[in-house]
Amino acid sequence: MTEFWSGWVILLAVWTLGASLFLFVYGLLVDIPTQADGTSGHVWAHGVLREGVRSLPVWWIMVSATGFVAAFVYLALYPGFGAFKGVLGWSAHDELARDQAATRQLQAPLRERVRGKTVESLATDPDVLRAGGMLFVENCAACHGRNARGNVALGAPDLTDGDWLYGGDGKAILTSILDGRRGVMPAFGGTLSSDSILDVAHYVASLSGIPNDSLRAQLGKPIFSNCAPCHGADGKGNSTLGAPNLTDGVWLYGGFGPRRIAETITGGRNGVMPAWRDRLGNEDAMLVAAWVYAQSHPATVAAR
Repeated sequence: MTEFWSGWVILLAVWTLGASLFLFVYGLLVDIPTQADGTSGHVWAHGVLREGVRSLPVWWIMVSATGFVAAFVYLALYPGFGAFKGVLGWSAHDELARDQAATRQLQAPLRERVRGKTVESLATDPDVLRAGGMLFVENCAACHGRNARGNVALGAPDLTDGDWLYGGDGKAILTSILDGRRGVMPAFGGTLSSDSILDVAHYVASLSGIPNDSLRAQLGKPIFSNCAPCHGADGKGNSTLGAPNLTDGVWLYGGFGPRRIAETITGGRNGVMPAWRDRLGNEDAMLVAAWVYAQSHPATVAAR
């Protein structure tokens, strides 16, 4: 903290406590003139209501005095009075560092168990799943949800349905977590006419059984050749490219009908899964990957 800001904080603290203490003492000592009946003389409702004058309650005085003492003791013991570190020398940074060190020490045995193991084998370890689930909530739930069921609005995939853009084995999941993914669906709005886009959208809808106009779907089938290089001639996708399977009824951005699909074809999509290598490290990423694998492969995990 610079000298300026230290002085500013001290000024605010002195002013606030000083003004509060003055008003507290003044309230105890001030002598308010009263009438013979013990009221201030202020009346309302044609004399029906009269303002009384009473001494401050003892309990209120004690509570307020205790608050002032506690405030002064706190400023003496802990940081808060400008750059003064307090008699105890406590700081939030030091406490955080101690807590983190203690947590790392507790986690060390679990991290040792992770090393040299596969994600698939770790997915059967209850301790690994418990730790991995906590890490998932802390780092991944903002996009994928606490239950890992994804978010259509964000284009964050459901991680429990067994449908994977880049492969769902342990190695692929770990790679996605550590290095991230960047999916690019190009926009065809400037290449194809709106009618052609709607035709191919009806054809794509037909591949997964979504209600569609069969005539438009037939017209869109040859136009789908523009999509085949990534999604395949049969529309089953390509995990190497991260191109989704268009035949399984699973839609990253919502497949609520041909017009929704046409929006994707027209404007394209750019999905980004950030890399977590620097934040999590390999061991914690393995814990998260094991938890995700267990959510999407429950039968496989149960059979091990």
